[in-house]
Amino acid sequence: TVALHYVYNTPHDRLVWDVGHQCYAHKILTGRKDKMSRLRMWEGLAGFPTRLEGEYDHFGVAHSSTSISAAHAMAEAARLQGIDRQVVAIIGDGAMSAGMAFEAMNNAGNRDTNMLVILNDNDMSISEPVGALNTYLARLLASRSYQYVRRVGESVLSRMNLDRFGARWEEHLKGMVMPGTLFEEFGFNYIGPIDGHDVTQLVETLHRVKALKGPQLLHVMSKKGKGYAKAEADPILYHGVGVFDPAQGIVAKSNAVASKPTYSEIFGQWLCDQAEADPRLVAITPAMREGSGMVAFSKRFPERYWDVGIAEQHSVTFAAGLATEGLKPVVAIYSTFLQRAYDQLIHDVALQNLPVVFAIDRAGQVGADGATHAGSFDISYLRCIPNMVVMTPSDESECRQALSTAYALDVPTAVRYPRGAGTGVAATQALNTLPTLPLGKAVRKRQGSKVAILAFGPLLHTVSALAETLDASLVDMRFVKPLDTALLTELASEHTHFITLEENVVAGGAGSAVLEFFAHSGIQVNTLILGFPDAYIEQGDSKLQMQAASLSAAQIDARVHAWLAQHV
Repeated sequence: TVALHYVYNTPHDRLVWDVGHQCYAHKILTGRKDKMSRLRMWEGLAGFPTRLEGEYDHFGVAHSSTSISAAHAMAEAARLQGIDRQVVAIIGDGAMSAGMAFEAMNNAGNRDTNMLVILNDNDMSISEPVGALNTYLARLLASRSYQYVRRVGESVLSRMNLDRFGARWEEHLKGMVMPGTLFEEFGFNYIGPIDGHDVTQLVETLHRVKALKGPQLLHVMSKKGKGYAKAEADPILYHGVGVFDPAQGIVAKSNAVASKPTYSEIFGQWLCDQAEADPRLVAITPAMREGSGMVAFSKRFPERYWDVGIAEQHSVTFAAGLATEGLKPVVAIYSTFLQRAYDQLIHDVALQNLPVVFAIDRAGQVGADGATHAGSFDISYLRCIPNMVVMTPSDESECRQALSTAYALDVPTAVRYPRGAGTGVAATQALNTLPTLPLGKAVRKRQGSKVAILAFGPLLHTVSALAETLDASLVDMRFVKPLDTALLTELASEHTHFITLEENVVAGGAGSAVLEFFAHSGIQVNTLILGFPDAYIEQGDSKLQMQAASLSAAQIDARVHAWLAQHV
């Protein structure tokens, strides 16, 4: 980052970061040093590059593998507008496992675009990197003979001043030592690998590359966590952290906190138990083993576990292929990342009505990662798909039962659950049992009169006191699709006012599904839909995010009382 800002004329020249976890030095060097104490906090700096923060962040990122596409476009725009501008994309080896990166390289190489791609190869993504590309890069680094022959060849040919002959000869040399140089087949001039921590060498190399025309790829080797021994020793643990004492490092959770399992841990335990019960179960993750709670499964059932890398589209179609052969795939994926595989979800899974279970983690607000990682839309984009079953458990115990229900069905299913721990409710069933829920059936938690509160997910517990205050019926809906229409009809005969709650955007969400049913059935009731607004909510503490959405307990109470005052 230091070398890039030293060599290039930023912000006139464009630096496009991939994902952006590595952008903190960039933010410090571009006028935001004094704001770093508020990084990833409410009304502070975002954890990723964002155009809202100023002229040095040219493209908003956070999902992987977009940088080459964006940089290619910026280089083409400069060409069209006659602007003398350098454009650089900085992408990690983990992000190179996504097809989008190669789609962009294929296009840029064919167009002979003036741009530089820096491949920051630290042999890491979030989990360990996987796939043939990672193996290829490792071989390339280890091949000293390749580097030696190339250096000698370049030296001899430059003295002979045989440029055209030299270019052809170098191509053949590389073919002998390292057959099929991947990036050059895409039309990029490959340079490297070089030490990503040697600033002097980087500056010298970047000055040379800057003078070259056409698409260039600079292969840089680095170490994740370099300079901080604890992070170097455990780059996965230190991938995304909160506040901690650098001298002490990250401290393990206390027993009190550890006794309250996260939803991801609930899923991981269920996955192992279900796998013990059914040898057909196979599990897939797109590079999120740790975050999704799959470490234990990957160790206990390695032959039935696939980490496909940062390749969400592939993960979904891969699951579909497994399902066609009689296996029972479970795809563990974050809500925000499933968005990247929407066509595959519809075309490859749902259209063929294949029994794939989607365990959708990080539904709702996610805290410090902010809007780019929030699971705000999955109810809306899932419930419109034919053949899908969509479940919204309200606590950890119900989450386990919902997962068992999804697995038992012979259709595409989705179970969405939030980040972090739930209510602390222990699973009511023994861990070696796998009870299911009746398909499409809600459950009344409280019988009241006049007002019915329909909760889709953990907000059920936020409004339990409100239901008591209003003498309202409180219903744990559990299913968005299929809805419990029989219960809704029954409730409509007993109540005049309905309130729906969900951690999803109001547009097209669970509340909309309830309204659609009432409208189609000719049932006339007053309905208040509460969920996320038609806006992106910035990074910060999850409680502050819920307040921004007007979904804290106090805010819901006030909104409901104000609405009832107008409609009773």
